[in-house]
Amino acid sequence: MTIPRTTSPGSGVSAAPAPAPSPDPRRWLILAVASTAQFLAVLDVVAVNIAFPLIGEDFRTASPGALSWVLNAYTITLAALLIPAGRLADGTGRRRSFLLGLSLFGLASTACGLAPGLGWLIAARVAQGIGAAVLVPTSLSLALPAFPARERATAVGVWTAVSALAAGSGPVIGGLLAASGWRWIFLINVPVVVAAVVAGVRLLPRSEPGARHRPDLLGTALVLVAIGGPTTALAQAGEWGYGSPLTFGAFAAGVAAAALCAVHVRRTPDPVIDPALFRTRGFTTAVAGLFAYFLAYQTLLLAASVLFTDVWGYSVQHAGLALAPWPCTVLVVSALSGRIVRLLGERGGAALGALCFVAAPLWWLLTAAQDPHYVTRFLPGLVLCGIGTGLYQPVMFAATGALPAHRMSLGSGVLMLSRQCGTALGVAVLVALGGGEPHTGAGALRAGWVFAAAAAALALLAAVMFRRGAPRDLG
Repeated sequence: MTIPRTTSPGSGVSAAPAPAPSPDPRRWLILAVASTAQFLAVLDVVAVNIAFPLIGEDFRTASPGALSWVLNAYTITLAALLIPAGRLADGTGRRRSFLLGLSLFGLASTACGLAPGLGWLIAARVAQGIGAAVLVPTSLSLALPAFPARERATAVGVWTAVSALAAGSGPVIGGLLAASGWRWIFLINVPVVVAAVVAGVRLLPRSEPGARHRPDLLGTALVLVAIGGPTTALAQAGEWGYGSPLTFGAFAAGVAAAALCAVHVRRTPDPVIDPALFRTRGFTTAVAGLFAYFLAYQTLLLAASVLFTDVWGYSVQHAGLALAPWPCTVLVVSALSGRIVRLLGERGGAALGALCFVAAPLWWLLTAAQDPHYVTRFLPGLVLCGIGTGLYQPVMFAATGALPAHRMSLGSGVLMLSRQCGTALGVAVLVALGGGEPHTGAGALRAGWVFAAAAAALALLAAVMFRRGAPRDLG
């Protein structure tokens, strides 16, 4: 039996098809390093909230407005710098940027833990936010190229599960550490960062720096105001008042800067945000879907915490344990997400996840009440939230894989920004539904569940419309 040979131009005989490159054998270790950094960045949002009353006791002379910047300095800085930091990482090399961001995060954590005064602590939190803004968009863009296409849904699922675990376990970890003093919430980061930096130097692949770009200073400034203005307004609305001139002014400044930025990036040859990103198939849908999803996610997470502590009378630690089935379910589903996505397709997997997120608040509307019936009335909703998280996020964050290598960090930064904006708005919505009061009643929680179901329905619409394309050159 003879095997036919096909010809190729110029040679007369074709070469055999090139074998597919073998996956990086270190890919799961690379993902572990990237996920560790992501865990720390998310944990420092949640855990510090738990320790906030203890920080206030140490700085008794500070006003509530000044103390609030211990929380807001980190979240506002992180949100405002995600896009510029992602662009910088693409230009200078993702490995270098990740290690620098991780190192800065560790140094800033040390400064937070040793802060002699409130001003020092706030400045260190700003530095923490800068470090997190650098490492967060590069963490996924560093890990994703190491995985073949068939494993990327599982890889992003693991990365997502780690983020969910940090958010879900934050109250428990924060409560345990705060029992020995609030400074340990920051100092515990240091040995983890040192280990991650050492592992990163040995394991992370060297990425070639992208083309050198002229700094778009005006575009960067507009992005900072566009993100920082509304984020500051949402974060400070409780202190300033929802109808105050300061809140309105900060929000209006952000809207105006966003409009100017949209015009600027179309007229500048090398803008801070490449408009071509949003012409990549599926990317814009993923941005919108993640915003709607995290709007629902944060509303549900905060509403559950408030129900446990303010309505059912749980302690902070008890409430953290009561939330644990959510991240635990995410861990299980994330391990299976690759198989589920291959079976149902990306749209099918994301749509199933969004449906679970619609069903969870509707379940609580029908069953949750003043009386604490956790197992029969609330636990099923937490499991639905875990399934939704484990299926929806991996598909949407994997849209980064449709971008060329030299735009991955910027694209990841845009996706993470949609997450941050949805999260901030979810908090503000629930607080507003509660009339701006620190303790939210059961009526406001029911309104919050209705809002979360509507936001999750928008995420479902994005999932139905989602279609990810192959990587393309954006120039």
